[in-house]
Amino acid sequence: MSRWVLGEFGAPDRLVAAARALRTRGFRRMDAHSPFPVEEVDAVLDLPPSRLPLIALIAGVGGAVGAYVVQWFTQAVDWPLNVGGRPLHSGPAFIPITFESGVLAAASAIFMGVIGACGLPRVTHPFLRLEAFRSASIDGFWIAIEVEEARRDEVEGALRELGANVVLAVEEVP
Repeated sequence: MSRWVLGEFGAPDRLVAAARALRTRGFRRMDAHSPFPVEEVDAVLDLPPSRLPLIALIAGVGGAVGAYVVQWFTQAVDWPLNVGGRPLHSGPAFIPITFESGVLAAASAIFMGVIGACGLPRVTHPFLRLEAFRSASIDGFWIAIEVEEARRDEVEGALRELGANVVLAVEEVP
C-alpha cells in the first residue's frame, strides 16, 4: 500500500526550492504536479532519462528491416516475376514501403511506450479524489512525497516549514 504526503505551493520557484530542501533532507521518492512544465524541477527530482527514443529507434529499424525483407522475399524468392527483363530484387522500388513501415513501427512503439510509462490503463489515482488537488491543473504547484507511515509526521512538518499552503496525506486503497 502506498502513502503520500502532498504539499501545495503558490509559485513554481517555491516548488523548486521546496523540492531542493526535501532532497537535502533525504527524501528521494518525490513527484511534482503543476499546470505547466517547470523545467528546473526535473533536475531537482533527478528524473531518469526517457527510454522512449531508444524504443522508437529499435522499433523503427525493426519495422523498416521487416518491411524490406518481406518485399524482397515476395519479389525475389516466393513469387519471382520477370517483367521486361528487370531484376527480381530492385532495392529502390522498396524504399517507400520500407520508410513508411519504419515510421509506422516507431510511432506505434512511442504510443505504446507512453501508455506503459504513464501506468495506463489506470482509471483513477488517489490524488484525484482530493478536492484541493484540482488546483494542480489551474494554478497550484504540488509536490508529492511517498513515505512510510513512521515518517509521515516528519514530512508534513517539513512541508509546513517550507511554506506549503496546503498539506494533505493520501493513502492508496487497494
